[in-house]
Amino acid sequence: MTFLHERIFDRILESSNASENLKRGVRYTIMRLEERDAEGMVQYYWSAIIGTERSVSFAARMRQEGFTRFEEAIDEFRLRFNDRFLKNP
Repeated sequence: MTFLHERIFDRILESSNASENLKRGVRYTIMRLEERDAEGMVQYYWSAIIGTERSVSFAARMRQEGFTRFEEAIDEFRLRFNDRFLKNP
């Protein structure tokens, strides 16, 4: 969670320019992630990248408001949270 807070979530939550709708979506995403173990969090992230109806519109809103999206953190995420990480979190 620290990775996503530093790269994505906190920038939105701390911004005076982010819409309340976007902040609400971030808080909801955080809540959903916190319900999962490490493997579930990684799966949630990849589902967001692949694109559910909700995640596609959320990513578009993030881009429209000028914030970093999950897709823009993909390279570092892939390197840090691989199978080796999941076996030894």
